[in-house]
Amino acid sequence: MTRLMRRRPAQMRGAARVDRLLDACGELLDEVGYDALTTRAVAARAGSSIGSFYRFFDDKNQLVRAFGERNLERYLDQIARRIETGRPSGWADLLDTVFDEYVAQRRSVPGFGVVDFALAGGDDASQRLADQLGELITRMFDRPTSGELRRALRVAVETADALVRLAFRDDPGGNPALLREARAVVRCYLATYLD
Repeated sequence: MTRLMRRRPAQMRGAARVDRLLDACGELLDEVGYDALTTRAVAARAGSSIGSFYRFFDDKNQLVRAFGERNLERYLDQIARRIETGRPSGWADLLDTVFDEYVAQRRSVPGFGVVDFALAGGDDASQRLADQLGELITRMFDRPTSGELRRALRVAVETADALVRLAFRDDPGGNPALLREARAVVRCYLATYLD
């Protein structure tokens, strides 16, 4: 996997600066898009110097990869919290939790709609997420994840992502009818492997 940062912050102050840079990245991705995103604009939005930016990141691409990685970590942490507060009764409930959290992140995290978890440079975010789902299914429902199920989970992740993007293209808040359809399509597809 490509390095996500030039240098990891050693102190809390540096970690806070990196968080501000990643937050600014997300805001600007929503405002200007990936192509128009610049390191100077990110540094300025974060209230940081360009030198400080380059202390942590080589370039815009490395920043965006780190942003996607942070999104994935936060998404998985939020799913874990949701599961702790209300354990899903079956795989379909787990799928609903995962789907609902993805939609919630899309609605609330600046830049998520542009980048979500996309990690350029050799790491396949959909496979990583599918693997995480497989681990949850194995752990929660004592169901081993075969190669066939791993592939199906990856297809489900990619399908859900495409359909959610469509729902948000139709309506900035996510077209409710299309989101229902997306959930139904993924449930129906995975039922073949999990029922």
